Amino acid sequence: MMAGTVGRSMKVMVAIDDSEGSFHALQWTLDNLSNVIRATPIDDGMVTLVHVQEPFQHRIFPVGSAASTAVYLTSTAVENIRKSQQENSARILSRALQICEAKMVKAETLILDGEPREMICQAAEQMNVDLLVVGSRGFGMIKRTLLGSVSDYCAHHAKCPILIVKPPREQQQKSK
Repeated sequence: MMAGTVGRSMKVMVAIDDSEGSFHALQWTLDNLSNVIRATPIDDGMVTLVHVQEPFQHRIFPVGSAASTAVYLTSTAVENIRKSQQENSARILSRALQICEAKMVKAETLILDGEPREMICQAAEQMNVDLLVVGSRGFGMIKRTLLGSVSDYCAHHAKCPILIVKPPREQQQKSK
């Protein structure tokens, strides 16, 4: 058990997105840490599932060859996009909750808006979690440099211990 968790269950936060890497990280956490999450029968442990949706930026999209021609999204289109994001978040977290339920681990969900890597670190700090778990997509150095890495950012900026769960080897080979 980690320092500061004696007599209570460990607060574990797992970052979830639509990638198989995040679901692999959740499954790994439940398979390997469920006894630590549920440390005592008096204090039922719980895992926090955090999902961050990037806020929709209502922008002007230029159309045609004239620089002055632009297309504006209607308020209905913007609302439909936001609704779609909310439905996607609900679908992702529903799948994660089913995985937790199958392992008989209680879970709570948290949906945040913003830059995922920053919001995950902020949430972990504000909730005073004992362990932050993130999945890795197994990108090689070039893809990681071009696309950025949430797990790498969290490893350097989270104020709590972090566990990065790598994908299975066969999935790593496909990502490179």
